[in-house]
Amino acid sequence: MPLPRTEETSERYRGIDTWPAAEILAAIVAAQREAIDAVGSAIPALARAGEAASERIRDGGRLIYAGAGSSGLLAQVDALELPGTYGLAPEKVQVLLAGGRDALFAIPSEAEDDAGEAEAAVHAVGASAADVLVAVSASGRTPYAVAALKRANACGTLTIAIASNPATPLLELADHPVLLATPPEVIAGSTRMNAGTAQKCALNMLSTLIGMRLGHGFDGLMVNVQADNDKLRRRAVGIVVHAARVSEARATEAIGAAGNEIKPAILLCAGAEGIETARDILASHGGDVRASLGALAAAKRKAG
Repeated sequence: MPLPRTEETSERYRGIDTWPAAEILAAIVAAQREAIDAVGSAIPALARAGEAASERIRDGGRLIYAGAGSSGLLAQVDALELPGTYGLAPEKVQVLLAGGRDALFAIPSEAEDDAGEAEAAVHAVGASAADVLVAVSASGRTPYAVAALKRANACGTLTIAIASNPATPLLELADHPVLLATPPEVIAGSTRMNAGTAQKCALNMLSTLIGMRLGHGFDGLMVNVQADNDKLRRRAVGIVVHAARVSEARATEAIGAAGNEIKPAILLCAGAEGIETARDILASHGGDVRASLGALAAAKRKAG
């Protein structure tokens, strides 16, 4: 029986431990490039998954990640960034990690086989038909990830699977399977490398698409970033300057009036009559800056 692609050895790396350091590193970089190319081939599947997930989350659902080992840790990294980058409420982003919080510091290898823990975790977060679950596993066979996805399916949750081997349970069971056909690892079976790079890229793409579809990305800007420290407050001013095409002084004034919220500050700079009006326009357009600016411009044309 042939080995899964993620476990294959490659003749190209025979003797690699004897190569000069620069050649070893060049081989690793070349393999990483192939891994990214594999993500490129998965763009149609990722696009479908992202659009479907955005609809659920826009309607009040949550984004739930599930994984074990390095795959689970990559999902955790992606999830941790979303409240700060896109202003998603922390309770709207959940991570089910094999081994629980302790696995953030030392990965318990046996935890990935605990299907019962996965089922209990999905039950504990109350996954429902309103939610989205993204299960990540390089092999596509990790019992924890597969069990979490199966349980989520039973709850009516929209399921997305990311794996690097074709025809695996994780991909076959998901509503939206995403195959990342990465090349054999430089160190056979060390899927934190090629498969991990591809997973990180795919998760970035998926969550960024969701953020934009929810109206939290405008002209390549993080318009829903939480400006709660000096660096982010300076960034917020720059975002308003770029988005509204106003001076730094005007942007700073608007940010202050909006209580450090970027979206209403942009609308104030675009001519909204007061912060409450800006917030009302945003609320009526689902927080989408582009749609809100369009509505504001239409109202101004009609009034003038």
